[in-house]
Parts: sequence; structure tokens; C-alpha cells
Amino acid sequence: MTSGIGVADDLAGVNLADPATFAGPGLDEVWRRLRATRPVWRHPRTVHGPHFWVVTRYADALAVYKDPATFVSGHGNMLTSLLTGGDTAGGKLLAVSDVPRHTAVRATLLRSFSPRMLKPVLDAVRSRADRLVAAMVTAGGGDFARDVADELPIGTICDLLGVPPADRAALLRLSKQALSSDVPDQPDHETWLARNEILLYFHGLAADRRRNPRDDVISTLATCDVQGAPLTDEEVVLNCYGLILAGDETSRLAMISAVLNFVEFPAQWRALRRGEVSPDDAVEEILRWNTPAMHVGRVARRDAVLGGQSIPAGDVVTVWNASANRDEEVFDRPDVFDLGRSPNKHLTFGHGPHFCLGAFLGRAEVRAVVDALRRRVRTIELRGRPTPLYSTFLRGYSSLPVAFGPAG
Repeated sequence: MTSGIGVADDLAGVNLADPATFAGPGLDEVWRRLRATRPVWRHPRTVHGPHFWVVTRYADALAVYKDPATFVSGHGNMLTSLLTGGDTAGGKLLAVSDVPRHTAVRATLLRSFSPRMLKPVLDAVRSRADRLVAAMVTAGGGDFARDVADELPIGTICDLLGVPPADRAALLRLSKQALSSDVPDQPDHETWLARNEILLYFHGLAADRRRNPRDDVISTLATCDVQGAPLTDEEVVLNCYGLILAGDETSRLAMISAVLNFVEFPAQWRALRRGEVSPDDAVEEILRWNTPAMHVGRVARRDAVLGGQSIPAGDVVTVWNASANRDEEVFDRPDVFDLGRSPNKHLTFGHGPHFCLGAFLGRAEVRAVVDALRRRVRTIELRGRPTPLYSTFLRGYSSLPVAFGPAG
């Protein structure tokens, strides 16, 4: 099987297990073909691992999300780990846990990520976004990924976790290596090393917080009781790891893609600047259109039927939000980028018990950047080609050189 994205009748040219597939042109036509003809498709074995199921329609995606008893998360939630034997953090990291453990740990963390608790954080998010965009406007432009997007989400999640400012640049570098690459052939050992460096770093911080708790999320994890017992050191460290990755990647990639969207769709950019569409609606369309986390993985705990297909127990099932967010049965003119789109019930943050814990914060971060751009920038021009990510999980760009013309 090749890494091309041709749409032959037998889909022989489509390899969703190859990161290179997603660094090229968009897969819109592939998703459209699958939704129309094979909405629940058994992807054949590749050099990357065994066969797996590909779910592309919105209704079938919801069916998976709403049935966590059948489609479980404990083996992993990303294709790369599921194809190589499962996630070793299963049952310990929130994102790859099932009930009742998932419910208990999530309830503990929800207190730290509720809108009420995050309200003081939002002022800092808006201030940081405005400062970063203003500096780039003064400079006339730069690399938006490096100068703005790399700074905002990582700074916010590190504030919440209690990570010292001096350590944040290194964590951002490791976070990028852990889930994606700027090159098509990043060695597996580099990904492994990046993930383990993050774990070792949080092991030290968690030990400190057990002795000297503070008002931060690491301290919450290190000192809480869940189901009548403290979290183990491994559980604390793994959940810190999960939060730093989840708290950075989706919103960072969404805001980078938003700037590229404004270049590609100038009429939509003008409508936003003139106040013809609200920043809140614009954020939802940016999230739908780009879907930075393209899929979510599950394993069938028992035999199931989905979209008319019989799925045997033990098979890997991948829900492709990137396709469900373009489903013609749900979205009017789904292939049109419309910042005023309403309703817009996209699945970018998932659905059901595993709905993204940081969705409220992620939306606030993207909104802060969109609002700062709307107020401070008049024109946006590309200064070079965006650098795409190589990943089967994340979709976006690691570099976006642009020129900004200041607003009057």
C-alpha cells in the first residue's frame, strides 16, 4: 500500500496509517467518497500495523462516542499506539481510561477546568494574546506559529499546571516531537525519547508538589483522593503528560490554521473585521474546518454492528472527526468556510464521556487570538510556504510566515 491519497474505486491508494498522507493536499475527496460509499470501512493491513475500521459519518461517530461500554478507550485513543499493541498508559491516563476509573479521575480534574475556576485565567489569556499579536504587528509580521501560537497555549496550560516559566520552551519542543514531526521520517526513538523526557520532568515536579502543595493542577493531582485512595506517582505523572499535550496542541494548531484561513478566504476575513460575524461563531467554524485532532481511536470490547458493518470484538475502530465535520447530512454546504455558520455542532472536541476536558479553555484561547487579530490587523499576506506536520493524529502547520498590515 502506498502513501498516496488517490481515490481509486477500491481505495487502494489510501493509507491512513502513514503520516505522509496528511502532510499533502487535503483528504476532502477521500472523506466524501468514504461517507458516500463505505462510511464504516475496514482499512487493510499496512506496514504500520494490522487492519482497522474507519468511521467517517457524523451519525456513526456519535454512535461510537455514545457507547463507551462497547467502544472502549483503555487500550489507547490514537491510531499509532493502537496499531502497535496499545497504550501502556491504559487505565492510568484519563484519556485512555474507562469507567469507573475515568469518571472518578475526570470529576477531580473538572474542578480545575470548570468555567468558574478558569475565569481568572481568561484575563491572562486575552492579555497575552493581545500582547503577542501587537508585537507581531509592530514588527510587520513574522512566523505566526513561532511568534504567537507557540507562546499562548503552552503558557496557559503551564500556568495551570504550575510549570516554572524557565522550563516552558523545552516542554513545547518535547510536546511537538511527542505527537508529530516537521519531517516525514522522524525516527521512532526520537518520539519515544521526547515522551519519556516529559514524563521524567513531571515526575520531579509531582514529587515536589506532594511535599509542598500549591494552588495548581499538579498539586491537585498529587494530593487528591480518587475512589478512596491517592493517585499513584505513575498516574499523577501520566495525567500531567496528557494535560500538557492536550492543552497545547489543538488550540495552537487551530489558531495557526485560522490565520491561513483568513489568507485563503479574504471575504470571510473582511466580514470578521467589519463585525458582520461574531468572534464566537468564527471560532467554531475555525475548529470545524481545521479539526486539528483528526481522529479518536477505540477498541471494540464485544462484537458490534456499526453503519451496517459487523465489527468483531478486539478490532480497532477509528472515528475520523475530520470527516464527520464535513458530513453533508449534518452541515449545510460543509465544504464552504463560513465564519457565520450556525448551528455548528462539530465534533472537534469529541462527544460524550470523553468530551475534551479543556474545550472551554481551548475555545477561549482561539477566541482571544481571533479577537486580537480582528482589532489590530488589516491585511495578512503569506511570506512563504507553511510547513505541514507529519502525523496521523494532528493536522496543521509548524511554521506560517506572514506579513501583517496594521489596522487603522
